[in-house]
Amino acid sequence: MTRLPPESTQQAVGYPSLFLLVALGSLVPVVPTGAVVSSAAVVAFHQTSPLALLFVFLVAAFAAFLGDVALYWLGGRGVRSRNGSRWLAALRGRAAPDRLEQAQWKLQEHGVTVLVLSRLVPAGRIPVMLACLLARMPLRTFVRGDVPACLAWAATYQLIGILGGSLFDEAWQGVLAAVTLALLVSVAPALWRRLRGAGGDGGDGPDGGPEDPRPRSLQPDGPQPGD
Repeated sequence: MTRLPPESTQQAVGYPSLFLLVALGSLVPVVPTGAVVSSAAVVAFHQTSPLALLFVFLVAAFAAFLGDVALYWLGGRGVRSRNGSRWLAALRGRAAPDRLEQAQWKLQEHGVTVLVLSRLVPAGRIPVMLACLLARMPLRTFVRGDVPACLAWAATYQLIGILGGSLFDEAWQGVLAAVTLALLVSVAPALWRRLRGAGGDGGDGPDGGPEDPRPRSLQPDGPQPGD
């Protein structure tokens, strides 16, 4: 069970599987795409082909890009329709209101460059994508920001895989280490926020209330209505 198939089989099955899993995970969050890319990078690291890692990077980035563009196009149809769409409703359901507000403010301040960070921050992609949709950002503008975002995302998780692969002589051990590390990177920020919320006194804002998530430049001065 600890032996991997021959390289020819890995390449014939691995690249199409990587493409399908990453593209599917970009459309529907049922696949931990970061862990998939990291595990594929481990296998490629232990192969003799000098281009294996390059192929993993290109396939992963291209699949993520196509998945993002398809989801944005489907969500855009819902924005333009009076009745919306199930894709737009799904995006709204997966974006917490506070994260969406933060994404909208960041989009106003930084423009499409916020897309790059959205793919690197766990659970940041959907709120930023929804903010772009609600702002009626043209598809071509979204594409311009999403290309470097997908390249940076694929490079980051591939580096995690290379790190895991370099620590062990056996590829399966590196895959296990890389998947564990990738999942920790994805889960740790959300877990930290939850622990902070559970251990807090109800908020970090004045009088124990919730902290205003807006940038300081957008926060009003003086007492607010109802104070």
